Amino acid sequence: MSWFNWYGLIFIAVIMVPNIVYAVKMKGAFANSYQNKAAEIFEQIGRYGCFVLMIFNIPYTYFGFYFPHAELVYLIVNAVLVIAYCLAWVLFWKKSGTAKALALSVLPSVVFLFSGITLASIPLITFAVVFSVCHILISVKNAK
Repeated sequence: MSWFNWYGLIFIAVIMVPNIVYAVKMKGAFANSYQNKAAEIFEQIGRYGCFVLMIFNIPYTYFGFYFPHAELVYLIVNAVLVIAYCLAWVLFWKKSGTAKALALSVLPSVVFLFSGITLASIPLITFAVVFSVCHILISVKNAK
């Protein structure tokens, strides 16, 4: 894989579509009632770090696919996770609660973590862990 990851770009774009549609159709629905500035800042750092590292493979920071058929596994598992994420949006569109918060925060977190592990990208794994912890925490706290 070269420095540009087309698959990662596609996965990020598909993950963003329901978020953008929801934000446009349900104005104000993303209100953050859990006011923890540190968690919010680290969540954003993790989010944008994951976005960048899912799309751009920075030389000398990743090892690439390191086992037989790793690229195929990467594509299949991430496709299933992204489809599950989109289905969760459909199922929970007008609902709220902890189940929605968990589904919509755990699935993208797993996409980022799995991608980092499969690509052997230490920075992506690091940003994914930061994002996962903060995003799940904020999502669950906002759901309560």
